[in-house]
Amino acid sequence: MRRKYLVLIAVGGVLFVFVSAVLARVWSADGAETSAVTALVQAEARGDVNGVIARIQGCGSSTTCRTKVAAEAAPLRRAGRVSILQMSPSTGFTLGGGVGTNRVAWKSPSSLPIVQCVRVHRAGDALSGLRIELQSLSPRIKSDADCPAHF
Repeated sequence: MRRKYLVLIAVGGVLFVFVSAVLARVWSADGAETSAVTALVQAEARGDVNGVIARIQGCGSSTTCRTKVAAEAAPLRRAGRVSILQMSPSTGFTLGGGVGTNRVAWKSPSSLPIVQCVRVHRAGDALSGLRIELQSLSPRIKSDADCPAHF
């Protein structure tokens, strides 16, 4: 009887560690998304068009995307350090991938807040790992506006 309890405790411990590891992977995707979007707007604020293009999946091979990024990034160039004021993750809690829109408000010391939207694809799943792919960046939107459906 005692041996049965020890086996059940061991199985419960292994199950707890497994579930904890899966949940840690899922929650780390939010951090990865935050880092990716922050790096994107920092490149934009520096006026680093090539840096923005490199961070958007497939943009380097699309003439339309490169042209759009160059036109939209130029007026948003700002001096100083970028501060993220607010960011809404693209998806809620999910064990698998998905596509969503991240709304980010940011500013530099010399600017009023700038609000943009980033289309984000979370690829993979909780077991194999989730990857963050930024698909597109909207032009600046009004501070009280919702993200557009297409950009």
